[in-house]
Amino acid sequence: MFSPYGSRTTQQIFTLQHILEESCRKYSSNIALSYTDEEPMRYSELKRQVDHLSGFLKNQGVTHGDRVAILGENSPQWGTAYFAITVMGAVVVPILPDFNTSEIHHILRHSGSKVVFISERYYYKIEDLDLSEFNSVILLNNFSIINPELSKATLRQLIAEGSKEFHIIKNLVLGLAGVIPKEVKEDDIASLIYTSGTTGNSKGVMLTHKNIVWNAIASSKLPEFTADDRMLSVLPLAHVYECTLGLVLPITCGSSVYYIKKPPTAAVLLPALEMVKPTAMLTVPLIIEKMYKTRILPEIKKRFLVRMVYKFPVVRKRIHKIAGDKLKATFGGAMRFFGIGGAALAPEVERFLRDAEFPYAIGYGLTETSPLIAGTNAGQTRYRSTGPVVPGLEVRIENQDPKTGIGEIVVRGPSVMKGYYRDPGLTDEVISPGGWFHTGDLGSFDKSGYLYINGRLKNVILGPSGENIYPEVIESVINRLDVILESLVYQDEGQLVARVYLDYEKLDIEFAELGLTDSQARERIKQICEEIKRQVNEQVSSFSRIARVIEQTEPFEKTPTQKIKRYLYAL
Repeated sequence: MFSPYGSRTTQQIFTLQHILEESCRKYSSNIALSYTDEEPMRYSELKRQVDHLSGFLKNQGVTHGDRVAILGENSPQWGTAYFAITVMGAVVVPILPDFNTSEIHHILRHSGSKVVFISERYYYKIEDLDLSEFNSVILLNNFSIINPELSKATLRQLIAEGSKEFHIIKNLVLGLAGVIPKEVKEDDIASLIYTSGTTGNSKGVMLTHKNIVWNAIASSKLPEFTADDRMLSVLPLAHVYECTLGLVLPITCGSSVYYIKKPPTAAVLLPALEMVKPTAMLTVPLIIEKMYKTRILPEIKKRFLVRMVYKFPVVRKRIHKIAGDKLKATFGGAMRFFGIGGAALAPEVERFLRDAEFPYAIGYGLTETSPLIAGTNAGQTRYRSTGPVVPGLEVRIENQDPKTGIGEIVVRGPSVMKGYYRDPGLTDEVISPGGWFHTGDLGSFDKSGYLYINGRLKNVILGPSGENIYPEVIESVINRLDVILESLVYQDEGQLVARVYLDYEKLDIEFAELGLTDSQARERIKQICEEIKRQVNEQVSSFSRIARVIEQTEPFEKTPTQKIKRYLYAL
């Protein structure tokens, strides 16, 4: 069991109300939240808007413990609404925009949300609801009230046109005096987050003020965030990973957070990186893996001589270092912490990042733990490890395999959730009487306390002679192949099967150069699948060999942190 860094941070009041007041007092002139291309909102303005918006919510009948939903893309207004809800003792219900309409309607009803903040982009996802069921529906883009008595067509037109009617109401909203309760308690629920996991079960996770703030402050000590740091936010704020570590954490430190108005494609992201020159970012593996496979690796291998010498480790490391310098420049040249979490990073991509001396760091956590359980700064990473346990948390490995030391990761500490909303039975299943939360993840520690993740307990496959087969390990071998973008390994009728999503852009170019017809191309893909099976089986143990490789013609459906929803494929 590891709890290597002490038991409590120096911060004494773990509420969002307190950290906002403290930061707005200390850093009033600093930039707090901003789009990359607009006038920034400073901490003094953030405090003013939060107070006014909290007063408006109170005027609309929102009181301590009431739920208020936010559905919208990342923006300064999203963060403003988040703090306005929580500092008055109400509960924020962040809804992931990727959820389908029926899931969103279920969340709004199940949570009993009194007020909904909705952005223009996602208004269509709630327009079929009876909006009069809510005390208020507020347009997130400009904090204006949506009139539920207007027809759907009229509302769509008004929203699209940015009607003056809405702007007048905006002034009314921001003109109300805020009356903030004098005390919000650490154990009060601050956020109710509905997860959409790899198992298909959506649960409402209740996180308290202390859960979130404690985790943010403890995590900020790993890379030592300061008021000089600039973060560029690209992951959805409705996910606890980005919300705690990409919003609450920088606010506690007086740092600045920047947002982009469009999805982070290369054409949008590159100018933003040049403009902001971020010192920190949070990402998921898919972002850097795609960049490596589609941009960096092809550039390295396009020259014959480089391909020939690339197989030598010393030369390969030097080539990676040169590519890494270019990558740092692409990210603005000031990056000192590039956090990667939410899923396992491909081994070859991590090896490249290490050789390139790119300031990456891998973290491990769950929504139920607010989220971070283990992590480190960019200078103390170890290959394939998530790093040591976050200061102040206790982690142990239960039911360890005597040979490998692998077992279930269980955690106890200040950032473990209060429970699942309206589901005490499920809460009791995952939190033992001693307060230990069972993560369902498999892992092990090395001698110095670095944690290594081996996959999900539910995904373990029993081999022919009782061996434990970890599909994630086989998938990491498959994903190293240049022609593979994603893969999924599961058991079907007693055999191991791999579904693979190929790099069709690369194959299209190759097939065009060869002049293959459609039927010839299909035959070639069958040959590729057989070659994948042969190469993988040469690299895994005998009981982990795959019997079939199946082509997955469409990208796998994923969770918000880009983990494949296994339950849709491994039947």
